[in-house]
Amino acid sequence: MNFHSRKWVKPEDLNANHTLFGGSLLRWIDEEAAIYAIIQLGNERTVTKYMSEINFVSSARQGDIIEMGIAPVEWGRTSLTLKAVVRNVFTGEVIISIDKIVMVALDGDGNPKPHGYSSVTYARDRVPHRLVPRRAHDAPELAASMDETHEWPVV
Repeated sequence: MNFHSRKWVKPEDLNANHTLFGGSLLRWIDEEAAIYAIIQLGNERTVTKYMSEINFVSSARQGDIIEMGIAPVEWGRTSLTLKAVVRNVFTGEVIISIDKIVMVALDGDGNPKPHGYSSVTYARDRVPHRLVPRRAHDAPELAASMDETHEWPVV
């Protein structure tokens, strides 16, 4: 499992016990799973359908850094099932492990939409078609500095 995203535990992320609030952590996991699924399914209308049992086995405190790992478990016709593991970078302890997060691709009307994939891609070839013109290599180059009028260029 690859751990790509990291979060710094800040005061606003804490519960009354001064440890990481579970709701903040679940929000981060859900966002990480959604981003992963959107890229893999090629559909920005991908939503969370289901999360299996959630068991907090350790925690994090203010100032700790946590890292999240997501891995595919099963490909469905309209869905992708993922596994998530979150661990504390400093202690190495697993904070939470979720065995099943089911993400579903939707059409414009909000109905499940077949995606046609059955394997992971590491290329960006599945970026949703609507977003392709917005990809970085298609965007106009931005100036790195202000011009003589001390204004940022208008693009």
